[in-house]
Amino acid sequence: MIPSEGWGVLHLFYEVDRDAAERDPNAGKRVVDAVASLEADGHQALAFVVLGHKADLGFMALGPDLARLQRFQQELRTAPLRPTYSYVSLTELSEYTSTEDDERARLRTEEGVEGDELEAKLVVWRDRMAHYQEHRIHPQLPRKACIGFYPMSKRRVAPDNWYELAFADRKRLMGGHARVGRTYAGRIVQLITGSTGLDDWEWGVTLLADDPVALKDIVMEMRFDEVSARFGEFGPFYTGLVLDPADAVARVGL
Repeated sequence: MIPSEGWGVLHLFYEVDRDAAERDPNAGKRVVDAVASLEADGHQALAFVVLGHKADLGFMALGPDLARLQRFQQELRTAPLRPTYSYVSLTELSEYTSTEDDERARLRTEEGVEGDELEAKLVVWRDRMAHYQEHRIHPQLPRKACIGFYPMSKRRVAPDNWYELAFADRKRLMGGHARVGRTYAGRIVQLITGSTGLDDWEWGVTLLADDPVALKDIVMEMRFDEVSARFGEFGPFYTGLVLDPADAVARVGL
């Protein structure tokens, strides 16, 4: 099952059935083999141990074929793992992304450029946007030490109903929100995936970093931005330590 746009994304969380794990010495190998098989089929997966008691073990899996992701989900169930939470989403482009007309107007008003200089700057902008859009739709997950995940939606209760705002106002607000996020380039890799109509919330937010403080800092700073302060609704937060699959299953006793 191949979506017409974007890749499928699964966030899967499990607790270990300790009694069953003691009777199944090959359980960890089956989990490691499931990850390796998924990656051999052109998909990606991150394994992580979860901090706190919401889960023991987590996986983020993504790729072009929803049926292959579902098979990976089922393969994990052959191990002594009890699901505690899951989330389904698709990679997507933001509807609020700047257009070429937006950038042309910005260059004229903010930088005062025209003619050949303006066109040269637009060539650079087009190349940058092509790379940005490719990363949003077909991301390559980096190996970072920590992962944070939470689902979120925009508020739909008066007087702060996001969907009653004019598109131009929503785009302006999201532009400011994005500028805050860009200040964390180099500290945080952010992946926003769409889940409206697919799961209980509207977006899934995945944050990858080498320093757990960065996970806290970006969410705290975003809370003061109007988009979050007035219009944000947030689901449960999961935080984990990203490990090689074999290390992850050993850490949780498989």
